[in-house]
Amino acid sequence: MEKLPTCIHLASSSPRRRELLTQIGVKFDVLFFRAPPREDEDISEAALPNEAPVDYVVRVARAKAEGALRRSQWRNLPERPILAADTTLDLDGEIIGKPQNEQHARETLRKLSGRSHRVLTAVVVAHHGEMEHRLSISSVTFKALDEEEITRYLATGEPFDKAGAYGIQGFAAAFITEICGSYSGIMGLPLFETAELLRHFGLRA
Repeated sequence: MEKLPTCIHLASSSPRRRELLTQIGVKFDVLFFRAPPREDEDISEAALPNEAPVDYVVRVARAKAEGALRRSQWRNLPERPILAADTTLDLDGEIIGKPQNEQHARETLRKLSGRSHRVLTAVVVAHHGEMEHRLSISSVTFKALDEEEITRYLATGEPFDKAGAYGIQGFAAAFITEICGSYSGIMGLPLFETAELLRHFGLRA
């Protein structure tokens, strides 16, 4: 794959997204948002009533890009393309995001145990008044988890900043019997769709 040397603003504090962009040669700087419980009001990740998971993840990713654009202007940052993304899980139509606490994480892992779910990641690029998005949809199947396995996993601390309370690139890989789709999309940034978007805006070597 061609390297994409143009520097962009990455509207995410996720270390996984930074690693994945580096993997395909994209240069970036990070445009940070406030973290909970003092998150920015204009970038709420709360679901709307009866909102479908696909609509939710696209709306939030676009809101992040719009918020990043405003902040880059407020801070007088160099004008660069802005990349934002959001990941959520769809379990039979239920939106499952990041756990709020240990009990919430435990309940989420119980729900995923022995079942398949969809991982939805929307990626957005905004540049020169134009905004485009791509959506990655993957399927993940978990083996049946017992309480001891869940407790051990919670003790690693890994579940607490991840949609669905697990990271496929970490200890939870041992729970997954099958995936169908984009591994990088499940991690939080689908690289095919990301490179396609960047090429759309002419950002290539």
